[in-house]
Amino acid sequence: MSNNKVTPTEFFNPETQVAHLGLIACPGAEELTNLIDGHLRSWAKEVGIEKETFIIDCACPRFQSGDAKGLVKESVRGDDIFIVVDPGNYSLTYNLFGVENHMSPDDHFANLKRLIQAVAGRAHRMTVIMPSLYGGRQHRRIVRESLDCAVALQELQSMGVANIITFDAHDPRLMNAVPLMSFDNVMPTYQVLKTLLSHMPELSFDKDHFMVISPDEGAINRNMYFSSVLGCNLGMFYKRRDYTRVVNGRNPIVAHEYLGESVEGKTVFIADDIIASGESMLEVARELKKRGAKHIIANATFPLFTSGLSKFDEAVAEGTLTAVLGTNLTYRKPDLLERSWYFDVDCSKYCAYFVAAINHEMSVSSICDPIKKIETLLENRK
Repeated sequence: MSNNKVTPTEFFNPETQVAHLGLIACPGAEELTNLIDGHLRSWAKEVGIEKETFIIDCACPRFQSGDAKGLVKESVRGDDIFIVVDPGNYSLTYNLFGVENHMSPDDHFANLKRLIQAVAGRAHRMTVIMPSLYGGRQHRRIVRESLDCAVALQELQSMGVANIITFDAHDPRLMNAVPLMSFDNVMPTYQVLKTLLSHMPELSFDKDHFMVISPDEGAINRNMYFSSVLGCNLGMFYKRRDYTRVVNGRNPIVAHEYLGESVEGKTVFIADDIIASGESMLEVARELKKRGAKHIIANATFPLFTSGLSKFDEAVAEGTLTAVLGTNLTYRKPDLLERSWYFDVDCSKYCAYFVAAINHEMSVSSICDPIKKIETLLENRK
């Protein structure tokens, strides 16, 4: 099976299905889970299966002491369970001794483990869909530091999780922490390009008009992929840091140095995994503008904007930045979704493909080959 010719008939074939599938949304991951459920229900309907929902009702209530528990309200015995979690959704709150607390990634990961415990030993298999990898920013140890993500992955493996699906991991080598567990690091390249072209259909990707720039050495692989599939040139910045100081847990950046050919008069595309405060992205955009770039488009899989949107509003108003793309794989501020310069990339169908493929022990590339889809997308523009 190849070239995206797999149909819903294969998705819901009882002879190849591992077990009846069920979705569990950790608190804060309801938006993405509902969208995935919508695609699965639509495919099921095409083959005559009327399913009200694949989502299994659950909750993580808290006691007055602050302790909590995971509660799954329906039977999951023998089911192929997919648990969706968004560690970055800080919009959720809980009350503790009269104080309203925002949920941190630690809180979300604790809820994930609670729900795993609630279904473990009953479900046929458990897969965790964690688009934003918990602890992913702490991916390496420098002297006396913790290795949060590696330990978290090992913990999930010890609890019986069979598969991990994540998107655009800060460092994909984290999968080495669990070499005996299935680990998929997914890149939403096709979804980003499709959304970009729907908003800016006039874009030309030829080398004289378009260029991909990596904002730092750590992002070079994802930007190299974009430049390769688009057939355009690649440049990069590297960060000079002050290793004598630590600010907000990191060595501050002294300067961004550019390596590459001229960007003068070109549209520039910059891809990164996260926009946190956005300072680095804006600094790179300013440097490119100084070098004569015509339009600058930023893309981040996880658009957090931890320091607000005002600096990006100013950058767009002054012509430094043209647009920003981000995905719906994590929580986005409501006012971000209202910004005309922000393009929201829907990755829920891609997630649904993974659910359907794993549930039938099928190769995901046999269902949704991103290279083939990108080629078709670009070919249809000619």
